[in-house]
Amino acid sequence: MCWLSRQQDLNLEYSVQEEFAVQRLTEYLKTDVCKKTTNLIENLIRFNCDKLVDSANPQIQQILSRTTERQNYIIFSIYRTDLKINSWIPSYKFETVGAFDQFYTYTAEKQ
Repeated sequence: MCWLSRQQDLNLEYSVQEEFAVQRLTEYLKTDVCKKTTNLIENLIRFNCDKLVDSANPQIQQILSRTTERQNYIIFSIYRTDLKINSWIPSYKFETVGAFDQFYTYTAEKQ
């Protein structure tokens, strides 16, 4: 019974971590990608960039879910995400620690 409760807690924590990761990636895309476009074509794209990011939220969650591994320890978990979509978009590596529904990303590197 105790194991089942801990497993349920871990599953809930993983779900909360996914929401955290989607929120952080969405914020990054909106602030660092959408706002830093410079040429005319990119400015046209930027016009709806925030809306595009918001509409892609379910796909972002699926990508993060597929590219994130979790290591469980007694009172915390470590999440490692290797985000690589294709060869012309830079890949990123994130490491996050989570405990008690609180998360801290301590590594965020462009590869």
